[in-house]
Amino acid sequence: MDPSEVADDASFKEYDSLIVGAGFGGVYQLKILRDAGYSVKLVEQGSDYGGICAVPSYEISDPALWKEWTWKQRFPGSEELCDYFQNVAKVWDLRKDTEFNNFVSSAALSDDDAKWTLKTNTGMTYKVKFLLLNTGFAAKRYIPNWKGIKSFKGTFLHPSNWPHEEPDFRAKKVAVIGTGSTGIQLAQELSKVAGHLNGFSGFSFNFLPRSTFDDTPEQRLKTYEELWKQEDFKFWLAKYNDMIFTQEANREAYNFWRDETRAGIKEPKVADILAPMEQPYAFGCKRISLENDYIEMYEKPNVSLVDIRDKGTPIQEITETRIKTIDNEYEFDYIISTTGYDVITGGLKQIDIRSSSGESLSEHWKDDTKTYLGMAVAGFPNMFFTYGPQAPNTLCNGPTCAELQGNWILQMINYVDEDEWKELIWKLANASLLLSVDSWYMGTNIPGKTRESLIYLGRVPNYYYSINETEASGYIDFDMS
Repeated sequence: MDPSEVADDASFKEYDSLIVGAGFGGVYQLKILRDAGYSVKLVEQGSDYGGICAVPSYEISDPALWKEWTWKQRFPGSEELCDYFQNVAKVWDLRKDTEFNNFVSSAALSDDDAKWTLKTNTGMTYKVKFLLLNTGFAAKRYIPNWKGIKSFKGTFLHPSNWPHEEPDFRAKKVAVIGTGSTGIQLAQELSKVAGHLNGFSGFSFNFLPRSTFDDTPEQRLKTYEELWKQEDFKFWLAKYNDMIFTQEANREAYNFWRDETRAGIKEPKVADILAPMEQPYAFGCKRISLENDYIEMYEKPNVSLVDIRDKGTPIQEITETRIKTIDNEYEFDYIISTTGYDVITGGLKQIDIRSSSGESLSEHWKDDTKTYLGMAVAGFPNMFFTYGPQAPNTLCNGPTCAELQGNWILQMINYVDEDEWKELIWKLANASLLLSVDSWYMGTNIPGKTRESLIYLGRVPNYYYSINETEASGYIDFDMS
């Protein structure tokens, strides 16, 4: 279908498929759908291609992308990741079918022609048969609704919209709220230049990494020590196979991590906040964060730590110049909220997606999230998404998941009953310790969000088998239209 033959209006375009999001999933789908003969357009809210993943360990598998590309760093920064996507766009010739600075604000399905009509913030309207959403797992930032937050007259930042011109933190009073991976990385660097840095810790955390009790205590200690010395995520990912499934095994790992961490902390109060003697939650069931000198940072005279857990001194209010907790006030020039994202479902829900009955996707998922194979939703036919809820998502490397799901979506065109898949999602979650912890894995970092497992825990090979089994059966579970 040639879009130019459909309408003369430059603000209206019609395609077989519209892809939303120019990360790993979006660029891969544009490539394979175009190669398959579909008319397709990719639209992106940002100004260029980009995505995040643990590259170069995992990247898009097309050999054509390797010929003229060599990674310079083991852990590439944003600039090298952007350069990688420039290479992908060049080799695959993607720009001619991509529109940037174009946010899809709504998508509505019509019963009349079984097509989706999408509208954007630029005034564009698209009509397509297939709507393919690649909004990512962390597209919607989350900032708690602190009292008085809008009254702050200093500079308030969230890492997702960091200024292009680096702020000057020298001699400034800086607050970093949050001790996840981003908060840790920012705090480490800011402590070197800020006049004074206050870290506001919402939870104690882990920086990591046979069955645990198959080994003797001596063997177990040796194993832990070897994993610890290897650094990276080894202590977490190269763990005993029962660490996130039994409390006893989990406690053994936590106790080792706690003792190693506390050994580097001189101040008892700081140690009790960062690595408490009593295990606060199942180890490894909040996202692990790597650090270089975060623990040692709190020995500096210009760095302080504030415990804002419910048992500590939670934030009560933000004023024009200060953060108020239950028992103190702190003055700041900068407040940096490293409070994360409305993960996995947030990016999908920020688009007003409506079925032919007028029901929105947010309403459909109000009580709980239901999908089929983590890629489709009943009542929203011809709409598919990658790296979304109830797929391996964050437990599967981005490019791997993008290709695995993208290839399957290429074969698909409608919806299936989701209850059986949801039942499996919960069965797998119930076999782990994830349900015992309030974290973004369970959606509980967002007040009022349904507490549920949004991740397929059955391992990627089993997920691969499930989706290919459905394809081999001729999509027997799907109503095709």
